[in-house]
Amino acid sequence: MNSFVHLHNHSEYSLLDGMSNLEKMVAKVKSNNQPGIAITDHGNMYGAVEFYKLAKKYEVKPIIGLEAYCAIEDSLKKTNEEKSPYHLTLLAENETGYRNLMKLTTHANLNGFYYKPRIDKNILEKNNEGIIVLSGCPSSELSRSIISTNEEKIKQTYGWFSDVFRERFYLEIMDHIGVPHQKEINKKLMEISKNNNLPIVITNDNHYVDKHDHEAHELLMCLQTNSNINDPNRFKFDDDNYYIKSTEEMWNEWSEIPSGLSNTLEISDRCNINLDFSKALLPKYDCPDNKSSMEYLRELTYKGFSKKFNESTPELIERLDYELEVIEKSKFPDYFLVCWDIFNFVNSKNILSAVRGSAAASLVLYCLDVTKINPMEHNLVFERFLNLERKEMPDIDMDFEDDKRNEVMKYCVERYGKEHIAQIITFGTMGAKAAVRDVTRVLDLPISVGDKLAGIIPTKVGTKIKDALEIEEFKSLLNDSDNKKVVEFAQKLEGTVRHASTHAAGVVISQDNLTDDVPLQISTSGEENAPPTTQYAMAAIADVGLLKMDFLGLTNLTIISKTIEIIEKRTEKDFDIYEISKSDNNTFELLSKGDTFGVFQLESAGMRKYIKELKPTSISDIAAMIALYRPGPMEHIDRFIRSKYGKEKISYPHETLKDILAETYGIIVYQDQVLKIAQAFGGYTLGEADILRKAMGKKIQEVMQAEKSRFISGSIEKGFDEKLSNEVFELIEPFAGYAFNKAHSVSYAMIAYWTAYFKANYKIEYFTALLNSSINNTDKISVCVNELRKTELQILKPNINTSNVNFEIISNDKGRVITYGLSSLKNVSETSLSKIILEREKNGDFESLSDFCKRVDSSWINKKILESLVKSGSFDEFGDRGGLLDSIERILIQINSITKLRNSNQSTMFDLFGEEVETPVNFIEIHETSTDNSQKMFWEQEVMGVSFTENPNHKKMMRIKQINEEIIVSLQQIETVDINRQHTFIAEVKSYEKRTSRKGSEFMIVKLELVDGSIDLMVWQNKLNEVDIWVHSPIAKIKGKINNRNGENSIWYDSAEIFSFEDQTNLQNNLKSQTPIITKEEYKPKMKKENSPIEEITNGNINEIREIIITLDTQKHSSNKHLMDDITRILLDNEGNIPVSIVVKNNSEKIKLNLPFANVNTSKSFEEKLDSIVGLQNVFYKH
Repeated sequence: MNSFVHLHNHSEYSLLDGMSNLEKMVAKVKSNNQPGIAITDHGNMYGAVEFYKLAKKYEVKPIIGLEAYCAIEDSLKKTNEEKSPYHLTLLAENETGYRNLMKLTTHANLNGFYYKPRIDKNILEKNNEGIIVLSGCPSSELSRSIISTNEEKIKQTYGWFSDVFRERFYLEIMDHIGVPHQKEINKKLMEISKNNNLPIVITNDNHYVDKHDHEAHELLMCLQTNSNINDPNRFKFDDDNYYIKSTEEMWNEWSEIPSGLSNTLEISDRCNINLDFSKALLPKYDCPDNKSSMEYLRELTYKGFSKKFNESTPELIERLDYELEVIEKSKFPDYFLVCWDIFNFVNSKNILSAVRGSAAASLVLYCLDVTKINPMEHNLVFERFLNLERKEMPDIDMDFEDDKRNEVMKYCVERYGKEHIAQIITFGTMGAKAAVRDVTRVLDLPISVGDKLAGIIPTKVGTKIKDALEIEEFKSLLNDSDNKKVVEFAQKLEGTVRHASTHAAGVVISQDNLTDDVPLQISTSGEENAPPTTQYAMAAIADVGLLKMDFLGLTNLTIISKTIEIIEKRTEKDFDIYEISKSDNNTFELLSKGDTFGVFQLESAGMRKYIKELKPTSISDIAAMIALYRPGPMEHIDRFIRSKYGKEKISYPHETLKDILAETYGIIVYQDQVLKIAQAFGGYTLGEADILRKAMGKKIQEVMQAEKSRFISGSIEKGFDEKLSNEVFELIEPFAGYAFNKAHSVSYAMIAYWTAYFKANYKIEYFTALLNSSINNTDKISVCVNELRKTELQILKPNINTSNVNFEIISNDKGRVITYGLSSLKNVSETSLSKIILEREKNGDFESLSDFCKRVDSSWINKKILESLVKSGSFDEFGDRGGLLDSIERILIQINSITKLRNSNQSTMFDLFGEEVETPVNFIEIHETSTDNSQKMFWEQEVMGVSFTENPNHKKMMRIKQINEEIIVSLQQIETVDINRQHTFIAEVKSYEKRTSRKGSEFMIVKLELVDGSIDLMVWQNKLNEVDIWVHSPIAKIKGKINNRNGENSIWYDSAEIFSFEDQTNLQNNLKSQTPIITKEEYKPKMKKENSPIEEITNGNINEIREIIITLDTQKHSSNKHLMDDITRILLDNEGNIPVSIVVKNNSEKIKLNLPFANVNTSKSFEEKLDSIVGLQNVFYKH
């Protein structure tokens, strides 16, 4: 019976060109009863290992190849001619050919990349062994020679391939309608075959699996070329035959060339590759004095042991020797030495580091100073990291300061050689929402179609379009033909590989040249001199036996390091982070208050709530909370907290469990505890127990049943009865699936503790480092500045004469304050700023705008930089922002003119007399303007994301609160009111966004700004159509209830209306039936008084003020020893007829003091002074 093998196939790893999913591709040829299949992706081998494993799974022969791009002349040349390289089909005949393919594609990507990754004939000839060559598609060198009818070139081309590859060279014939000159090419190839006795092979240029995938593939091509389906000039395939055809179809189409079909079987028979996935290609460490790696590891370990421990105990020695024995038997000593070497460099350079994951459980790594956590102190189980029963590579995940990661990478390249180190690739696929939006665009439909559909798809990671089809609203949209079409095509493209990028942490170091085992390409990270990237992703790297390491840049470590730098600069003393107390009262007090903004792992609203309730007293408490705060174990958090404080009795099925679970109050939190219970009851070794834990996590029924029988029989053998044995097994079974790695929790808890420690004890230094860590992210800076303002710290607005490139600490008459980092401003480069600030440091402050123009160089500044500096207020001392912005062009012309004059070496007439004169500066006319605060705020938000100008609306909102405290205008009020009843809010509307819930219902989140921060207003579906004021009103009056979820407040909308401060009628309606806090008297309209404290609100009639009451809280105001003197001075400076009294609050007690000597008149100046001393929220006007 005839058969056939497809030798030219593009999978989805021919990015946005091939659409064939690897498994579907292999499954298709299996169903076709075809014995093998090749993978020939464009210029890469991304899918080779995955393809190989799938083919073996389906019992189909895998033929690994690629469609190479071959340079016209030289792969190192970059000329116009080289923009369109030839195509060439290469197949690996054996392991040698497979390795040569890796070398070829590596050269193409690292050295020959010019629009495409290119090889050339020279490099191909050097690496031709074990490779079968097919002459290629119509874009091949031979096909193009045929099209050009250049007989000499034709002979030269097939002659070269025939000479180099001999019996491994085949003439490739395919037939696709619409491909220019295809018939002409095939006819000539047949002639060449006949005249030169060269074999023909028939292929189909497959880009998708089934015929019906043609239209979806057309859309994929549109994505690649950034066109749409209605574009007449788009690149497209003109027929629908680029699919994996059956044997019958191929024989029917090519029956006149039977040898071309049977040759596919011949090639398949010749291609035999066996990839060995059992080997471990670990890096080798060169040890001194001809010592073996194990000898040297033992020596270093014991040397470190003597430094870490003042005295050795039998328990320590036993643990250390046991770990070393396991490392030796596992043949991992070189790996441990490489890790030691990396951290030896890191420690020598004072780069702050940490180790995540189970590696922190190793005493050996602690002695080598790789980890900083004593595993004995935290009772960490080494077998969770490495054991003889589990045949897996060790996994040491390394964290470094994120701005020092490249330094570590550079060291590794220099130490181990550039041929031995690479970063690891990762692939992005089309998610459900992205597929819907992409398909909408390439179908040339309105964007709103895709937005509507995508908006309903739940945002949960891993959600598929099929999940959205369960949502009624989504299903109802499919009644529309356009929507239905979008969803149908999106489902076909969903999950397709879309792009390649560099993994954030993955690194591989090898003993031999990496290209012996993995193809490489240029890193996509964009980092200068970055090591290359593997073409195989993480799983394939492990399959071929290479050892993956994680080098992760962690911002929090950078923040800690920068904090220490600031402390050391101020104190002029070294600061050792490893010497700080692990029981610092200030740190645990900060955590107990839930003040966890900027604290690693603990700053989410939910975590803040639980940490506040837990009130941790140890790093173990923090570690447990990090482990528990995840789906699954979260349900045990309340029990954990109650048990800690004795509010819930802790019980154990047996006393043996007490020693294991006491530290977590009777709750299984850690995987380590599961292992120890299996050891204590079931008689497992800890290594065997780790295998049990993994089996429980996978929930494979047959395996679970076998393990349960073993556990119970082992438990009975140890003297426990059957009932208890069953009870204990059922206790650990559900926890094994989501119990957490204790070593990882402790590692992260330590970083969390460090960040909390510095925030509690070195607040200004920590906030400065925190701000600098987000220097290029205005959103994060905005959040950080708003949090800082809740503290006693001060941050100054940008100023060209006091600010620097970064946020810094200075001392002034207010104490130590933070100056604003100018490089955080949008459109302002650090390079330009550095030069401007260097000029300021050398020659003094800029005294005027003219002085600035005279001293800066035109190469340092441009329009965008100047605009941002002006808008931020950096030039406020030179004039009003509005006038300065109007004069930007003239200022730039002046700077350019002065720079040209300065650089021209021309003499002025004063120089002729030998006199030194200043560079002449033309007068710049700055128009007189008076920019209002609202405009300044807008500009500040635009370039900084945060405002320093006083919000005029905030003062008006506070005055409304003074008139009636029932109206909520601040977050502070929300914390004190009854959340079970409806409230009225006055707030600024900042933004709004429509979303779709997991159940498919629409809702809206409106971002409201109150006087001391922002809060979300939730408008649910049943209220969505009631109101449309968010578009029209910057200020709204809202009624609703406060909802607290996981410690975070939001407002649930009931009703809203536009609010205007200037509209007197509007104000009266807003105050109607509201009860003032001081008096129950009604407010009566009265003639406007000059300088009335509420004139800005009412714009007219007000009530006569009968008394002013100032409230002082002893807890909040006790730090100001001169407060009463300050208040008295303000009162005496504003003598008048209105009596003043003071209410002093001490916890729940209130004392009212009348001040008969201090009758006053109110004015704007009076209010501002009083506001600066006590805050307007503490001043009430009785009418």
